[in-house]
Order: sequence, then C-alpha cells, then structure tokens
Amino acid sequence: MIEIVTVKNRRQMGNWVDFPLELYKDCENYVPALRGDEFDTFNPKKNDAYEYCEAECYLAYKDGKVAGRIAAIINHSANKRWGKNEVRFGWIDFIEDIEVLKALIKAVEDYGRSKGCTAITGPLGFTDMDREGLLVDGYENLSSFTCIYNYPYYSKMLAELGFDKDVDWTQRVVDLTPTLPKMFKLAPYIAERSKLSIAEGKDMNDLNKRYGMEIFHMYNESFAPLYGFAPLTDKQIKGYLATYIPILDPDFVAVCVNEEDKPVGFAFCVPTLATAVKKSNGRLLPFGIFRILKALKHPTALEALMIGVLPEYQGAGAPVLLFKKIHESCIKRGVTRIILNPQLEENFKVQTLFEQYNPTFYTRRRSYIKKI
Repeated sequence: MIEIVTVKNRRQMGNWVDFPLELYKDCENYVPALRGDEFDTFNPKKNDAYEYCEAECYLAYKDGKVAGRIAAIINHSANKRWGKNEVRFGWIDFIEDIEVLKALIKAVEDYGRSKGCTAITGPLGFTDMDREGLLVDGYENLSSFTCIYNYPYYSKMLAELGFDKDVDWTQRVVDLTPTLPKMFKLAPYIAERSKLSIAEGKDMNDLNKRYGMEIFHMYNESFAPLYGFAPLTDKQIKGYLATYIPILDPDFVAVCVNEEDKPVGFAFCVPTLATAVKKSNGRLLPFGIFRILKALKHPTALEALMIGVLPEYQGAGAPVLLFKKIHESCIKRGVTRIILNPQLEENFKVQTLFEQYNPTFYTRRRSYIKKI
C-alpha cells in the first residue's frame, strides 16, 4: 500500500531531504545537494521566490518506509509570462516501483488541479537557479554539483505515465590546453574595435559592489527568451549575491564591460565541489566545510555556473574576451577541465560559443510535460 504524506513539520522535512541519501548510497555518480540548502529552499522566510511561487512537498510511504519524495511548485510569474497554467514537479526521487511514482505524480496533479492548472511539467525548480532537468543520458559520469542525478528507470517510468519530452538540455565538457588557443590572438583587436574590456577588481566584494546588481539585471535580459524563464526580483538578486560572492574566486569570474563601464557579458565558474560534497553526504559539519574549502582553493576542474551576453554584444566579440580571461586563470591555477552548464539544445547561439574548444558530450537532461 502506498501512502502520500504532505510535509508539514521539520521532522518530515528531514525525512524528505535525507531520502535520496539512502536511495543512492551505493551509486558512485550521485552527488547530493547541501542539506541546509534543501531546507532553506522550501522555507518561505528564506526563499524569496515564494513572493510569486507556492509549493508543497510530499513523501511516499510503502509498507511504512519512505519510498519516494516530490515537490509541487506553481511559478505564477512564469505562467503569466508564457501564457501557461502549469504546475511544476521537482526534487523527484523514488524506488523502482511505478506505483510509488504514480502516487507521487498524482499528488502533484491534484495540487495543480486545485489551483486551476491544466498541465504538469518538470523536473523544474522555483527558478532556473535551481536544479532542473531529468538525467536521460550520461549516467556513467559523476554528476555536477549543480545538476540532478537520477537512475535510468526514472525516465522510462515517466514515459509509461504518459509524459512527453518538452525540452532537452545538453551538458558538455571542455578540456583546456596549457596554452591559449589561436582565436585569442584576436582579443586585442576585438577589444579596440568594440570598445570592450574585462573589468578589473581588487576582489569579489569590489566587483559585486560595482557590477553585482547590474549583472543579474543583464541575466534577466539575456535569459528572457529561454524556456520557462521568469525574471529574478531585486530581492532575489540580493539573496543570490549574498550566497555566491563568498565562494566565487575572482580568477574564475569574468565581467565584460563597454566604454561606459556597463556590464555586457559575464562568465561565472566555480571549482567543482562534487567530490567534496559527496564525501560529506551534503553536510557541512563536522568535516564537509573543510573539504569544500580545500576544493575551492586547489581546483583541477571548474563548473560553469552562469554565462550570459547581451544579444547586441554576442557578435561583437564579448565571449572571446570572457573566455580568454577564464582560460588564462585556468592555466595559472592548473585547471585542465571545465564542465559547462546545461544548455538548451535549440539555443544554437550559446551552443556555438564553445565550438573552438571542441567540447565533448557529458550529459543530456530533459523536462517533461503532460496535460492534467
């Protein structure tokens, strides 16, 4: 018998957060989220997305044991922007039992119908800053810290329940050469012709003070046409800056500015935390924080968190200047690989930005949709 329970207290939330650790305890490529982040994401007092979103979390029990979890999210801002009426599912994990999945999905569908929704889609989060997209190819690779990992049976069972592909994201890897590629010889000419440059700063606090809010406003503008996007509010932006500035390394952050010192492009990369977080099961204490600090200080690989360029500057050479700065820093710090952030397969502009590096396939992720 399958029982669905709506999460209402911290003990239940602890069970909801910790369930994947048991499910994936023998999976070498699964990387958990940070446990504290999971709690904060579903705390309306700490997640500013609740200004325009509402959500519920559900646990599935089979024979008295936790057998699955899921979140139901309605992003009213995205629905209004795209003229849709969808409920999102996210944070979905379940044992290999289709009856458990049916019960979890039914909970989200019932929640969505009660709010007037006519379709269910996911896995998606509150915003694009959350983990999204079910893994459908690349199971043999260690998951990025910022991405979902799941067993192959997830996609098979969702298809059995009538879900169809909505969009795919592909994730690729760039192996860096110990010398700069020839394309960067054009950088001085590009900078002079386009009157662009890479912003200099004493540290991340200096860059944040000068450009932080403007970069995220540019993020809102450059990502506006992309799947399911809803712009971040200024309150959310301040929260993300407070979260990321302490862990960003200025060597791996590039901000391209025009002659008026206005940002027109950015690239944020971070040392991969996957191994450090996996060893600590997503917990900072007692030793997780030290593993993370070591990974941040002595990286051998990076994860690209965010890359964005204003449309009018994408053909003006801004990407070349951004990548040159990041590549130079990688050579200096001994970094030999960058795992790119997932990119929509139909977003040809961003896909072609990296062709000079001959990137190789890493994973494919999918968002599904079904009418309810």
